[in-house]
Order: sequence, then C-alpha cells, then structure tokens
Amino acid sequence: MFTGKKIAFIGGGKMGSILARAMIRRKIVPSRNITITDIDQLKLKELGASLKVQVSSDNKKAVREADIILLAVKPQQFEEVLKNLRPAVNAGKLFISIAAGVPTSAIEKLLTKSPRVVRVMPNVNALAGQGAAAVAVGKFAKKEDVNYALAIFNAVGMAVEVDEKLMDAVTGLSGSGPAYCFVMIEALADAGVQLGLTRELAEKLAAQTMLGAASLCLTGGQHPAQLKNMVTSPGGTTAAGLKVLEDGKIRATLIDAVEAAAKRAKELADN
Repeated sequence: MFTGKKIAFIGGGKMGSILARAMIRRKIVPSRNITITDIDQLKLKELGASLKVQVSSDNKKAVREADIILLAVKPQQFEEVLKNLRPAVNAGKLFISIAAGVPTSAIEKLLTKSPRVVRVMPNVNALAGQGAAAVAVGKFAKKEDVNYALAIFNAVGMAVEVDEKLMDAVTGLSGSGPAYCFVMIEALADAGVQLGLTRELAEKLAAQTMLGAASLCLTGGQHPAQLKNMVTSPGGTTAAGLKVLEDGKIRATLIDAVEAAAKRAKELADN
C-alpha cells in the first residue's frame, strides 16, 4: 500500500526514529523514500548513517517532496513548525500527528487549506516494539488515510481506530498506562528483594510475569477474570495475595488513576 510513497518525519526524536526504523525493517517503505528533519545536525548525521535515510533541516522542502508527513515535534515547537509548513500543504498530502493533546481541528487550523489529518496517541512501549496506539481521523481525512496510520503504528505494536472524543480516555489508559505498569513491576521486585531475591533476578521475574500475563490476555481468548481464576486455588497462595490487593483497593485505585490522567489530558487540550 505504500508503493512509491515518500514519507517525511518532521522531528527526529525517539518516537520518530523508532517508527522510521520499524518501517524500514519491516520493508513497509524503503529507506531511500524516507526523509527525517531536525534542528540537531549531529542527530541527523547519526540517523542518516544508521538508517540510510535522507536527512534535512528544511521542513518545508521535506513536506513538499513527501506524500505522508509524520509530525513528531515537541509540543512547545508544534504551532511554530506547523505555521511554517503552510506553503507546502495541499490536498494530496496526509499529515499524521503524534502530538499529545492536540486535536485534529487545531492541526487543521494551523495548516489551513483543508488538510488531511490523522491524530495518533502512541505509548512508550513502541520503543520495545510492543506499543499500543489509537488513531483518530480529522474532518478531511479519507478512509485510506486511517489504513496508512494503522500500518505504520502496527509496525511497532498494536494500533486501533477510535473516535476522537475518546482520545482523552486512551491517554489515561494506554498513554499513561506504562507508568502504572512500571510502578507495579517495581513494587513486585521490591517484595522479591525483601524476601531474599537479588535485585536483578527480582526485576526480571516481575517484568516477565507481567509480560506473560499481558500476552495471555491478548492471545488466550479469555476474560482477565477467567485467567485470574485459573491461577487461584481455593485457600492457596494466590488467594491470600489477592485478598491483600482487594483490601488495598487496587481496582479502585487503578480506575481512579486512569480517570485522573484522562481528566488532566482534557484540561491540557482545552488550554
């Protein structure tokens, strides 16, 4: 589907470079058809050498020559960069934004000329190829535009389409979710250390345990409650541990955390 398409990454930070690397590795787009721009010349030199892509500090030129443009710039630079791109915008170009909290309507207004815009909320797990991303379409985007975005972000994990009004919920759940998981892994490892395991071993066991449990949820075809019951024998060790978690209101705490993050995402978007 990307045959002959030229891709421009406006911003060569972690997420942009990870996406470019994944697209090349999976042969979605050849490196010669990818351009990465950035203000950091040293970073551009490193990316050009390691990925064999085109590099540039001229955003407008990169956009003019591209069919699909991934907007991966820092939030504080976002408005200035997009206004600068206006002369290069036309209906033949697709803009995919990963700017947190910036709605498609705001991007369309900044770019002008009825641009095709798709907004994506990825998460940090993409760095390990296990990301969870949500894709929402703007007013002028086409169905095929969604498919392009899904293909790009499926290259670094899993991507799904959602209505844009649900993006704050996505931010609270999967956007901020890795941090909740890291806290749980850290706590499990701390418990292991307290019980005599080495720190390195405890962290590996905790992380692999969470990874395996997540894999079962995705591939086992069973509800998480059913999987939990598989591990929980009457009067056994897991039942004892689960009682402590329930006494500590772990469910309510996690629900509150997701709701608080989603609320904060909405506040930031409204400002």
